[in-house]
Amino acid sequence: MTVAVVLFTSDLRLHDHPPLRAALRAADEVVPLFVLDPGIGAAGFDAPNRRAFLADCLADLDASLRERGGRLVVRSGPVVQQVGAIAAECGAGEVHMAAGVTRYARRREELLRTVLQERGATLRTHDAVITVVAPGAVTPAGSDHYSVFTPYFRRWSQQRLRDTCRGPRTVPVPVTVNGEPLPSRDAVPRVSPGLPAGGESAGRKRFRDWEASGLDAYDVQHDSLAGDMTSRLSPYLHFGALSPLELVREVSAHGGPGAEAFVRQLCWRDFHHQVMAARPASSVEDYRPRHDRWRTQDDAAEDITAWKEGATGFPVVDAAMRQLRHEGWMHNRARLLVASFLTKTLYVDWRIGARYFLDRLVDGDIVNNQLNWQWVAGTGTDTRPHRVLNPVVQGKRFDPRGEYVRRWVPELREIPDGAVHEPWRLPADRRARLDYPDPLIDLAEGLARFKHARGRI
Repeated sequence: MTVAVVLFTSDLRLHDHPPLRAALRAADEVVPLFVLDPGIGAAGFDAPNRRAFLADCLADLDASLRERGGRLVVRSGPVVQQVGAIAAECGAGEVHMAAGVTRYARRREELLRTVLQERGATLRTHDAVITVVAPGAVTPAGSDHYSVFTPYFRRWSQQRLRDTCRGPRTVPVPVTVNGEPLPSRDAVPRVSPGLPAGGESAGRKRFRDWEASGLDAYDVQHDSLAGDMTSRLSPYLHFGALSPLELVREVSAHGGPGAEAFVRQLCWRDFHHQVMAARPASSVEDYRPRHDRWRTQDDAAEDITAWKEGATGFPVVDAAMRQLRHEGWMHNRARLLVASFLTKTLYVDWRIGARYFLDRLVDGDIVNNQLNWQWVAGTGTDTRPHRVLNPVVQGKRFDPRGEYVRRWVPELREIPDGAVHEPWRLPADRRARLDYPDPLIDLAEGLARFKHARGRI
């Protein structure tokens, strides 16, 4: 009786899962394994919202496996050690897993390959599991990656995609392999009250509902803050509860401008993955150094606190930060606004904002979080690194009636329409009755500081 191990990482699903499909072809029995890695917590990435969502994903994956005669084996400890122990216990000849792109993931694969080889087993990594196109599969002449999105998107769009894999009918698991109890969302403290349910089942239902109600208008509505017409699929993509390749195929078959716009957004994920694969240091270092003289944490402490708490006095910024605190998620347009406000107006190091997002976001990951922050801060792949998003102008454009602001900033619910974006312009007597802070900074002052600090715009 031959046995293979499937190590689940950021691919917590059964549909379109090449490592699982390959393991089922290669062996009579398969051990579906997930390792609760203490290294994640030690590195400060074990955020409550992601822990809770992960617990949902694992519970759903286990339930789906049990429907197919299997079960999920959960172990705690260093990943390499635990996988090696499982392979030895069941005599596995192969371990299958999705290929990673971060330094941590690549180092883990190297160590695991060495340990398995010493025991006579083989590690098989699979590309295009957490992305549509594998990082490095599309490269320009003379470079190992694309540094600008548009030419990458053109080449990416021309790629022949692999076929999707159906979910397995049965998953036979060795009865002798034991695991630990599944983690529970209820055991996780400080979870955002509006955090959605995780798991492949919830993700597929959310996609089907949104495909029917929001996809056709996505191209014209996805930036609307009040309309909230984004797919909200990012947490499911982050944990791999949904296959990005399957989504591309599904929405492409649906067709239309909305589908085309959504596929473009999925391409951004792949673009960032190929950048990070080629330049792993960009998780902590400027991809394109601008010699910024960022304000220090101590110097900007009060401003940073106000930004985190949604108390900057700029309504759309405060609304977005309060949404983050309540839902563990934030509208994409709002993410751009708050990041621009922190880095370009307050001139605070992008790493401080990126760290806070990782602490709060259920979809926070090193690849997309860090590179999106760098894009806004002007140290990343943006071809216009000095662009500044004015929160008043952006608020009026993407929340013209102030509905988004009123939803999250109750102090301003009585302010009419667009006036909600500039409460400081209200008559003095009415302004005095508002329980809402004065603006943290004059926008012109912030822009002047940014210009002076960079010395060129």
